[in-house]
Amino acid sequence: MARLKSCPTQNDFRASLKPISCRPDIARQALKNSILIGVISDTHGLLRPEALAALRGSDQIIHAGDVGAPEILDELKAIAPVTAILGNIDKGPWARRLPETEVVEVGGVSIYVLHDLAQLDLKPEAAGFRVVIYGHSHVPKQETRGGVLYFNPGSAGPRRFKLPVTVGRLTLEGGTVRAEIVNISD
Repeated sequence: MARLKSCPTQNDFRASLKPISCRPDIARQALKNSILIGVISDTHGLLRPEALAALRGSDQIIHAGDVGAPEILDELKAIAPVTAILGNIDKGPWARRLPETEVVEVGGVSIYVLHDLAQLDLKPEAAGFRVVIYGHSHVPKQETRGGVLYFNPGSAGPRRFKLPVTVGRLTLEGGTVRAEIVNISD
């Protein structure tokens, strides 16, 4: 039976020559062939435990506005790095830090984020975006137009009318984007 050699320590002169299995940063990259982006919107100051559970495991989280309170972003940052934009209900000094739109580059995929799709003032396909993430309507939706995925994760905050309470996930793998809407409350 072959015996596995232990990984050298940092004090060991061979530390820089660690095999990939001893370098967690490289081993994770080598083993991970997909990137999971959690997408949430319209929390309106309410971050449900079910939303947190659905977002766990995300490599990055995008909040498409109407955050409602800065604590929401702090809780999300405990899971993964967060990109958040300003929604129409976001007021006060904490919200001034949030941009109205954001561009996110992940795994070679360009994503444009805004709160209200009616405010889109560019042609995503001409600008090289593969995904447009938005919120505002509280209606979960995913559709592809002109080779661009338009993705609204719905609302994860207080229930509005009879709309579902949802978050979204984008999986980027080998240059492709797969979208999923996740129901988090009945």
